[in-house]
Amino acid sequence: MSVTIYHNPDCGTSRNTLAMIRNAGIEPVVIEYLKTPPSSHELLELVRRMGVPLRSVMRRKGTPFDELGLGDPAVDDAALLAAIDHHPILINRPIVVTRRGAALCRPSEVILDLLDAPQRTDFIKEDGDRVVIADRLSLADLGELEAALMDAGLPAGDIASLTGSFYRFAKPLGQTVGYGGLQATGEDALLRSLVVLPAFRGQGFGKAVVLTLERIAATASHTTLHVLTISAEGLFTKLGYRAGPRESAPSAIAATSAFRDLCPASAIYLKKSVRTSW
Repeated sequence: MSVTIYHNPDCGTSRNTLAMIRNAGIEPVVIEYLKTPPSSHELLELVRRMGVPLRSVMRRKGTPFDELGLGDPAVDDAALLAAIDHHPILINRPIVVTRRGAALCRPSEVILDLLDAPQRTDFIKEDGDRVVIADRLSLADLGELEAALMDAGLPAGDIASLTGSFYRFAKPLGQTVGYGGLQATGEDALLRSLVVLPAFRGQGFGKAVVLTLERIAATASHTTLHVLTISAEGLFTKLGYRAGPRESAPSAIAATSAFRDLCPASAIYLKKSVRTSW
C-alpha cells in the first residue's frame, strides 16, 4: 500500500501517526514539509482529495496565522496560498495520503481509517495515551452492551429500544475493552452508555473511548457533546467538559430517556464543544 505523510518530526501527533503507519508494516514516503513544502498546486490537490476548504488544513497555534489576519473570512484562497508559500508552518500536520483517501490526522487515530493493513501490535502513544478502534454495533449486538452496563451497575433499561450509534471499542489487536455510544439530536449529541470492562479499568481506556467518540461526533458534524455521569466527573473534567445545571441542557437532549428516566438526580451534567479548531 502506497502511503505519503506530510510530516513534522517536532510534532508529537505527527510522530504518533508515522509510528502507527509503520506499526501496520508500511514504510511510507515521508515528506518533511517544512524542508520541502508542497507547491500551491499540490496543496490545492490535497484539499480537493480531502474534500475540505483550504483554511481547514491551516494551523493557528504557534504560527503567524493571527498576525497575518488569516482568520478573516474575506481572505481568499489565493492570499492563503501566498501566506503558506512564505510560512510553510501554516500547514497543519500530519496530512496523510493513501489509496483510501487523504486526511489531516488529528488526532493521530484518524490514520486507522486510511490504512488497509491492521496494526501489528497494540499501540500506545508517546504520552502514554491508549489507542482504541471503534466497531459499530448492529441491533443484534446491543445485548452485549446491555450486559456490560448491567455488570457495571450502570443504567441499561432502554438499550433495546434506543436509536443512535453504539460501538464496541477494542485494542488494535482486537481485544474488547469497552462500549459507548451517541444519541444525536442535530448539532447536539448525548454521550452515553460508556463502560470499560473490569480488566481494563485504570489504564487510560476510558479516556481513549471518550476521545474516539468525540472524533466520531465531530466527523458527523455534531458540535456539542453532553453527558450525565455518576462516577466519572473527574475524567470528563480533565478532557475539557464543563459541569452545569441539568436544566440548562437543550430540550432535545433533556427529552432523552437517559435524562428523563434512567440517570438519577445525583448524576452530574457536563458538556463540551467539539467544533473543529485550528
